[in-house]
Amino acid sequence: MLARLLRALRLLTVLAGGHRVLALENLALRQQLAMYRRTRPRSALRWSDRLFWVGLRRAWTDWRSALVIVRPATVVAWHRRGFAWHWTWRSRATGGRPRVTGELRRLVHEMADANPLWGAPRIHGELAKLGLAVSERTVSRLMPRRRRPPSQTWRTFLQNHTSALIALDFFTVPTLTGRVLFVLVVLAHERRRILHVNVTAHPTSAWTRQQLREAFPWEVTPRYLLHDRDAIFDDAFRRSVTALGLTDVRTAPRSPWQNPYVERVIGSMRRGCLDHVIVLNERHLRRVLSAYVDYYHHSRTHLALTKDAPEPRPIAAVETGRVVAVPAVGGLHHRYERRAA
Repeated sequence: MLARLLRALRLLTVLAGGHRVLALENLALRQQLAMYRRTRPRSALRWSDRLFWVGLRRAWTDWRSALVIVRPATVVAWHRRGFAWHWTWRSRATGGRPRVTGELRRLVHEMADANPLWGAPRIHGELAKLGLAVSERTVSRLMPRRRRPPSQTWRTFLQNHTSALIALDFFTVPTLTGRVLFVLVVLAHERRRILHVNVTAHPTSAWTRQQLREAFPWEVTPRYLLHDRDAIFDDAFRRSVTALGLTDVRTAPRSPWQNPYVERVIGSMRRGCLDHVIVLNERHLRRVLSAYVDYYHHSRTHLALTKDAPEPRPIAAVETGRVVAVPAVGGLHHRYERRAA
């Protein structure tokens, strides 16, 4: 009420002072603004409007007397907000650490997943050897958070113990005349090498012990011998195993899946050779198995060995020559090599 009275007195002073036209124009503008304010409670203001009033506040001490649409507190808030934005822009980051690329983030995750025993310093060292300049703190921040203590996978654990495992087993092969021959296979889990193969028509414990000694004519490096519960593997056989420095390990009854590697090799012998050959006698079977074992060791690629043979095969260069097929196992299989013309 007091403000309106002061504006009325100011208007009378202006009218008495000879500025009648200017005062009436000001009055008309104020009346229109009042009508506009009644029809639109909240006006749409632009950035230019806000900047105008912020600048006018700094240049005119009596700027509050001309406000109609907005309140003085609003203009003060605009000024403070502009001040904050100004210093935010002035203090923006112009240097500092470079951004972490998606490739570096993916590489750190891959290293951490593949090497659960590694920490940030170890991964940081590997990245430095790859020519990637990144701080150890950044590597620590990029590493995935583990809820459990780091541990190797079962696959890694088993691979670290394959060199200490040997397995053996028997399988039968019928001959042309209806006889049944027994084949003994001794397999080293490391690189799936077949250490010994022999054939007999009458397997006994004494014959099996002799085959085991022939399979290890020198000092035995593995530690465990895995086999099933066949009656051939009696107390005398186990004593021979102990004398060789091996530990006898028997599978559970009727559980061939506990000796999977030698079972897989026997299946490969059947599918890749014996199912396509009519065996005449022991000598013929030994000759066929010898040819297949040679092919198995030096030519046949294995999924578990990353498509390599138990005896590693070199990769031939394209410039070496043309591709030549070398028959193996009587022509059942072939080995492909490059030879100069």
